[in-house]
Amino acid sequence: MTATTVTEAGTTDSAAFFDLDRTLMSGSSAYYFGKAAYREGLLPMKRLLADGSTALMFRLFGASDEQSEAIRDRILATVAGTEADKLTSLAPQVIEELLPKIKPEANALLDMHRENGRDVYIISASPIEIVGELARALEITGGLGTQSEIVDGMYTGQLAAPFCYGEGKADVLRRLAVDEGYDLTKCYAYSDSASDLPMMQMVGHPVAVNPDRSLMAIAHRRGWPVVEFDRTQKKVMRGVGIGTLTAAAAGAGVYAGIRIGENNVQRTVARTFGFSR
Repeated sequence: MTATTVTEAGTTDSAAFFDLDRTLMSGSSAYYFGKAAYREGLLPMKRLLADGSTALMFRLFGASDEQSEAIRDRILATVAGTEADKLTSLAPQVIEELLPKIKPEANALLDMHRENGRDVYIISASPIEIVGELARALEITGGLGTQSEIVDGMYTGQLAAPFCYGEGKADVLRRLAVDEGYDLTKCYAYSDSASDLPMMQMVGHPVAVNPDRSLMAIAHRRGWPVVEFDRTQKKVMRGVGIGTLTAAAAGAGVYAGIRIGENNVQRTVARTFGFSR
């Protein structure tokens, strides 16, 4: 299983799953992993600068499947031949940089689901060592991420399980649901990218967060809620104009382009799905 469980799971049949990059946080978590690896001599400056440029483009425009796979391959190459304990020791440095990047609006949604008794997970293509520690720092149920193969305490540079991206992310979620007894029709999935459609289509309550163009179009067609937080940290909740969100947003007095606070992000999403804050 490509999961780290932080708190007791499986006491409820409902869970909320949050993508990390451009959903819970701005930009790419892999870049901050790269910075920590550079400090420890695992990554050359040339590669770090290239990854910084990639991270900026990702923050602005997202990433294609090919770019995501290239990042995966670079991470695997970076850790190949490295002691597993050494990479684990990088986690506190990475988490220290990631925590301030978590959006306050996203924190509000994490809190809302916890208060409603759901298990809450991060699900990301980032290394499980980082995702699990971030989940621990956020005091949520657990983290699901990409697991690298370890043999005799050393990373081999190969995957130990499917890449936690696209169909692979859906496979991880499916296995977790079976293990923990989650009813996927009662579960929630939050993501910014159409690459996460396999996961989002599995749950009863998909939510598009700062969606790329493809996911925005799909959300409009299917009546999925769309939550947008702009890059200056202003809070925006947009009604997609169709489906249940429109009625819920109108009932809450929220329309496209009106900025609202974190509590109202909670309230509007809660009303959309018919549960308490």
